[in-house]
Amino acid sequence: MKLVLLALASGFIVGFIFALIKLPIPAPPALSGVAGVVGVYLGFKVFQQVSPWIQSIFK
Repeated sequence: MKLVLLALASGFIVGFIFALIKLPIPAPPALSGVAGVVGVYLGFKVFQQVSPWIQSIFK
């Protein structure tokens, strides 16, 4: 949980600084972009869980 809060705080600071110096946001500006990032993460985690099962099939 500590890492999540640190990531949220650092992201907030970066977003604030980018807005302050009038640069485009360094992240997906829409909810669909955020959902895509979450999807990539979930796909990676699911692969880690099923990878041993897939490897046992192809042995």
